[in-house]
Amino acid sequence: MTNTAAHTVAGTTDSVTDLDETRKKLDDLVIEADAGARNPVNPLIAKGLLGVALLWSLFQLWIASPLPFALGIGVLDDTQSRAIHLAFAVMLSFLAYPAFKSSPRRHIPLIDIIMSAVGAFCAAYLFLFYDALSSRSGNPSEMDIYVACVGMVLLLEATRRALGPPLVIIATIFLLYAFFGNWEYLPEVLRHKGQSLNKTASHQWLTTEGVYGVALGVSTSFVFLFVLFGALLDKAGAGNYFIKVAFSLLGHLRGGPAKAAVLSSGLTGLISGSSIANTVTTGTFTIPLMKRVGFSGAKSGAVEVASSVNGQIMPPVMGAAAFLMTDYVGIAYNEVVKHAFIPAIISYIALLYMVHLEALKGGMQALEKPIKRTFKQSLLLSGIVVVSFILFSIACYYVLNFLKQALGDSAPYIIGVGLFVVYFFLLKFSCTVPELEEDDPSSDVVSLPETGPTVKAGLHFLLPIALLVWCLMIERLSPGLSAFWATAFMIFILVTQRPLKTFFRKQEEYKRACKAGFDELLDGLVSGARNMIGIGVATAAAGIIVGAVSLTGIGPKLTEVVEIVAGGSLLGILLLTALICLILGMGLPTTANYIVVATLMAPVVQTLGAQNGLIVPLIAVHLFVFYFGIMADVTPPVGLASFAAASISGADPIRTGVQAFAYSLRTAILPFFFIFNTELILVGVDGFFDALIVFFYSGLAILLFSAAAQGYFLVRNTLLENLMLLLVSFSLFIPQFWINQIYPAYEASGSSDAVKILDSLEPGDQIRIHAKGLNEQDQEVTIATYIAVPDEGKSGKEILSRFGLTEDPFAPKSDNTIYEVAYESRAFQTGIEFEFEFVGVDVPAEQPHAKLVFIPALLLLGFIIMQQSVRRRSEIALSAIKE
Repeated sequence: MTNTAAHTVAGTTDSVTDLDETRKKLDDLVIEADAGARNPVNPLIAKGLLGVALLWSLFQLWIASPLPFALGIGVLDDTQSRAIHLAFAVMLSFLAYPAFKSSPRRHIPLIDIIMSAVGAFCAAYLFLFYDALSSRSGNPSEMDIYVACVGMVLLLEATRRALGPPLVIIATIFLLYAFFGNWEYLPEVLRHKGQSLNKTASHQWLTTEGVYGVALGVSTSFVFLFVLFGALLDKAGAGNYFIKVAFSLLGHLRGGPAKAAVLSSGLTGLISGSSIANTVTTGTFTIPLMKRVGFSGAKSGAVEVASSVNGQIMPPVMGAAAFLMTDYVGIAYNEVVKHAFIPAIISYIALLYMVHLEALKGGMQALEKPIKRTFKQSLLLSGIVVVSFILFSIACYYVLNFLKQALGDSAPYIIGVGLFVVYFFLLKFSCTVPELEEDDPSSDVVSLPETGPTVKAGLHFLLPIALLVWCLMIERLSPGLSAFWATAFMIFILVTQRPLKTFFRKQEEYKRACKAGFDELLDGLVSGARNMIGIGVATAAAGIIVGAVSLTGIGPKLTEVVEIVAGGSLLGILLLTALICLILGMGLPTTANYIVVATLMAPVVQTLGAQNGLIVPLIAVHLFVFYFGIMADVTPPVGLASFAAASISGADPIRTGVQAFAYSLRTAILPFFFIFNTELILVGVDGFFDALIVFFYSGLAILLFSAAAQGYFLVRNTLLENLMLLLVSFSLFIPQFWINQIYPAYEASGSSDAVKILDSLEPGDQIRIHAKGLNEQDQEVTIATYIAVPDEGKSGKEILSRFGLTEDPFAPKSDNTIYEVAYESRAFQTGIEFEFEFVGVDVPAEQPHAKLVFIPALLLLGFIIMQQSVRRRSEIALSAIKE
């Protein structure tokens, strides 16, 4: 062997070794963050830890299935299920997560075993003594209080181990606030009388107002099964399949690895509940390839972080926040998905475009295509694939609907048999191409996979996702039951795919294939449970914050604080709320993150928006705080996803986080726009065609914003062109703003009689009322808010009553004083109080259609394109002369 050859082999060996070490560190990072870092060497202890996790998954599958009701065995109500769910989460927190970095990983200390048992007992207390607690509701015994106190302390410790200190600190502050709300050093606006230990403990632990509240209920009913579904999909090989498909579709383009990273992270985000796991899963392969084609270490890591974190806003799972929104907002799950869809899609399209612009700026070259095709051939092939998929989906929808109507009650069974037939056909079809293997991104030659064989190799992975979407969106089953059927089908796939592939490929390793299938199933069930530990304790700990808010009444007080700090400016309020969401979200997983920010900040935005004359739908408010909550995974200094990406790329994590935040600006601006233009989340949009128009104009707007953010459109932008691009983008996003400057949306009626004016309006119209009075601090305030006329016929008095204002029969007819304000009504939430006075009513004014603004905006865009086209031709000609 020559020295050169020896050096090459040694270099390759070192590269592989380095890659293995990096992957091991990353696996440890994901395990430590999501599943617990402890791995006992004692086989008995190890099997015990595995058995507890496995038992938790089986318990969750049992309560989600129809079997308890069909058999009449093991039927539990929501409170009992939540108690058992939390008991598993607390027990596994102490068993799987070491207390400190220096604590042992290879065995479980006795103190941790004791704490796990005591914590599980306290958590399951509501289940174990359910009847006794029900009989003395509101009158807790000494034992109840002791269990509650010990339980909360152990819950906070379990949360610290699984998630670190941020959530524990926040929850502790709220607990202290409940006890010491009358502290003299607190600002006057935040004071309350203070609560006793007995009342706080009972409220937090023995009712469903605190720890066992809505958040833990959603974790028990929905989130666990979706996390388990994702874990099983990943064990089956779907994660690798999505990465391969993304590279086969986009890898040959300029900056292709980065574009493939965006697409693969988006696909993985469909099933993943963790932005860190998403970053590591796809980034291990994509980041080295991005660096190879010319991206810097910081930029390659930032692209992966921005695309992975965006997976949390992608329906149908949305990091499990979608299911929490159904309870917090009070709308059906399919409505949440509908509202979240366009912002998520255009955000990913914009990131693809930003990556493309980065490749153009850097003069990057594409990787070599496995099959040479002209641009027209590639475009035609892509078009055929997309159109075929759309036509196939439409055909399936109508065929299945026809079968449902034609077959009646037997339809589910026959369609189910058809699903298994399709599965067997697709699995046999996948055996006509080689098995997909994981590539080594550090190798000298990286060959892009061919699109056709790559797509064929895993089409059966789409079936459980399609089943999940069908159950959720078409059959309108509950999220829990939908996830159960999808997970049950996924279990069937895990058990059967390896033996069937062995049969179809005519191999003779059936026993090994069957064993591998069951091992993957067992691994998936255990991984799903361990991935849920952090979410389980996080939702419970976040319940402490929710309980403290309801116990102390801090919600309205927080509204006043934010309004004072923001100076009454609605934009200032939104900016301050976004900043608070970023701070509260630091270091928290998506689910806990959303619970905290939704509890504290969503009511603030809606109330202050109404007081500033802007009616914001509740779903828009919750999406606003959710978007900025997940941005904490990107933002330095705590952005955990940025640290994970930096460990792969070798770049500085802070620089990676700053660059990822720059790429994520297109996501950060969307919440501001859909607060002011709710069409972006399809509120007030009727019909598919109208939704398509919204998609196109909002998609163009976000692309132009991205071009301005990158400083590059057709060529590098001048400062003036950047400003013009931002102006066009703003005009497309919020055309109503310019119309309102010329033609005011409302005109004063000169009357304060809201009842008569509401009587005269048509359904769909709305008036703006002005009410004046003294608030709790005896300060005179004027509040402007809207009242809409519903589609069904209602009198003015009925509309006001639904808003929360009722007429006092004993008041003088000419008196404009408000004598009745319903508690927790919309009128109450906007700040209108007893003895406020109507001082005016504004009626809608005639305005031109807002979309007319698009005409001058597009003309300005055309001017920019002309300007840059001339410069681009000049640059190409100059480059040709130099060559």
